[in-house]
Amino acid sequence: MKRMLLGFLLIGLFSCSNNSDKPVATPTPGADSSLYKEVQTGGVKVIQVQTPNGNFNVWTKRMGNNPKIRILLLNGGPGATHEYFECFESFLLPQDIEFIYYDQLGCGLSDNPKDTSMWDLPRFVEEVEQVRKALGLNKDNFYLLGHSWGGILAMQYALKYQDNLKGLIISNMMSSCPLYGKYAQDVLAPQFDPKILDTIRQIEAKKDFDNPKYMELLTPHFYAKHICRLPLEQWPEPMVRSFNKMNHSLYVTMQGPSEFGIGGNLVNWDVSKELPKIKVPTLTIGGTHDTMDPEHMKWMSTQVQHGRYLLCPNGSHMSMYDDQAHYFPGLIEFIKDVDAGKEVKR
Repeated sequence: MKRMLLGFLLIGLFSCSNNSDKPVATPTPGADSSLYKEVQTGGVKVIQVQTPNGNFNVWTKRMGNNPKIRILLLNGGPGATHEYFECFESFLLPQDIEFIYYDQLGCGLSDNPKDTSMWDLPRFVEEVEQVRKALGLNKDNFYLLGHSWGGILAMQYALKYQDNLKGLIISNMMSSCPLYGKYAQDVLAPQFDPKILDTIRQIEAKKDFDNPKYMELLTPHFYAKHICRLPLEQWPEPMVRSFNKMNHSLYVTMQGPSEFGIGGNLVNWDVSKELPKIKVPTLTIGGTHDTMDPEHMKWMSTQVQHGRYLLCPNGSHMSMYDDQAHYFPGLIEFIKDVDAGKEVKR
């Protein structure tokens, strides 16, 4: 055994000595030599963020490479993941638009402190600011796109840190949770069959949200009409994957357990009167069949200083899936207009 081992060692040494005269491989001519200066991770960057309860890691991934246009994506929920944004790859990358996936703390691939005291809007705003700094985003390239809850976070961020922004996109989110709740009660609820609505109300009154009947009724009568209007059996896999990973503690703490308006700690959130303070170019996106009032989102575009409204006539809350033909051309046009220095108002 010892002789065999010695033989292998001698062969290895002999091989190494023979190979020492061979030229060392060099990067392919024309290749970006900067790629070899540090280990590449496919665009993934884990960022440590400071919180009142300690330091935690959040996950990001850059898609594309355009130093002039860099969009940070804020997912909804609260508590969903970046994954439902994967459809953006098909539309933005061919247009040379860089975007960055980002799982907020408690979501997806980021740390989950499992501490409900941290599910707090001001803390999330500071988290986004730390992520911005770590990614090197600035007023010359930084676009912030928030969808649903991410829209709340984007608006709140802009009201404090808009000097760091080049553009703001508020996708499928109203500027007032009380008005969102009113729209759900006055407009969406009456669209239900009265018997079905009565059963849903009874379940909610008992706070029996784990009752399988609740989702059994909501899925065909609410989700399929106002969340994503594609046939349920055709719901896009990235969207389903993201929803299946929802952090329910985070969702219930901030949104509340009911689907009719907000009942968590965001229940009184309202920045509708503060919108005129937002001076960066802003796009608001609404869907005709959205859970959010599309007329309110149109109004929002008139309240910011440089606003534009994009209506997805066939879309619901997930307009990036059920009305891609309007969502992405409108989004891309806005981004390119801002980049070209054009006035965005219409």
